[in-house]
Amino acid sequence: MRSALAVLSVIGLTLASPAHSGEIELGPRPAYLVGQMADSPLKYKLAACIGQPTKRTLFSISHRGAPLQFPEHTEEGYRAAGLMGAGILECDVTFTKDKELVCRHSQNDLQTTTDILATDLAATCEEPFTPAQGDTPAAAECRTSDLTLAQFRSLRGKMDAADKTALSVEDYLKANVPWRTALYAGTGTLLTHKESIRLFKDLGVKFTPELKTPVVDMPFDGFTREAYAQKMIDDYKDAGIPPEDVYPQSFDLEDVRYWIRNAPEFGRQAVFLDGRRGLDPMDPGSFSPSMSELKEMGVNFIAPPLFVLLALEDGKIVPSAYAKAARDAGLDIITWTLERSGPLASGGGWYYQSVSPAIDGDGRMLEVLDVLARDVGVKGVFSDWPATTSFYASCMGLE
Repeated sequence: MRSALAVLSVIGLTLASPAHSGEIELGPRPAYLVGQMADSPLKYKLAACIGQPTKRTLFSISHRGAPLQFPEHTEEGYRAAGLMGAGILECDVTFTKDKELVCRHSQNDLQTTTDILATDLAATCEEPFTPAQGDTPAAAECRTSDLTLAQFRSLRGKMDAADKTALSVEDYLKANVPWRTALYAGTGTLLTHKESIRLFKDLGVKFTPELKTPVVDMPFDGFTREAYAQKMIDDYKDAGIPPEDVYPQSFDLEDVRYWIRNAPEFGRQAVFLDGRRGLDPMDPGSFSPSMSELKEMGVNFIAPPLFVLLALEDGKIVPSAYAKAARDAGLDIITWTLERSGPLASGGGWYYQSVSPAIDGDGRMLEVLDVLARDVGVKGVFSDWPATTSFYASCMGLE
């Protein structure tokens, strides 16, 4: 396997760590987005910042690396995110057969995020590849928990995609949405959680590991959910990382409460990723537990998808009732995910569903970002292309 340094040299990324060189490279996308905006004071403000020095900011949070153009949760994607000024990088954490922690968005996504189906390790997959037949789509399921760490390391990351109409493994693996480039997908160095910590420390950024819900029954060979949650925190303790530099996350409120009780120095910044079903962002009666109840539990950070924080009022994008309730309860708000919807001309899809009538082009992304920052008061925004959030935050003087 080619070394990561060789890979970075080939794709043109600077080999100097942004933290050491002090340089941040945004590329052309922020200027492109500003150019797509309707004339407004915000546009003029942002336009004046194009080409100006950009600072690293905690407002800009790297979501899975930089998966708009790089295979997610790979060294190459993480380095690209650091180069673009992200102040916090994310490793989604799951575990292998030998209970080693690794960076993957899901325990069972190897079939779409790596080349496993094209290797001998395809034989380990929970569900072997089956071609599409009639109305039945092509399918496969491959889990980190079926691989040893050594086997996991032998895989290569790829752009997350699968062709559900495929009749062959080759065609299944070739799928990619047209707005995500595959230009940098020829390499994809997978990382353990510990390796991500060392890399992020070298890049001079902070850490937001997400404890992923296992798809296997727990305990797994004696490995309990509590031991799993503690092991993730212990990796930071062992590496000497200050607790104030770590924002552990989970969609499971019980994980957050575990950290608050058992690792309070880390639990103070634990993030409850709010994906609750049945929650109506405009109906506080549907918030169960309520914002004040979450605060009483010791939760300080909450992170819903961005549409939950937004509403339309006379055609104008404004904070939702959810956003106001979280702010009133004293919760710090983080949101996800910018740059994951592709072109916005048709309303922005799932992430913009509460304001889709007002979303008619890519320039609206920066308007949404401005409402989130100024009116909602979010502390950070996860982005699949951190240059966008870094540019906005630096221009607006956000920390």
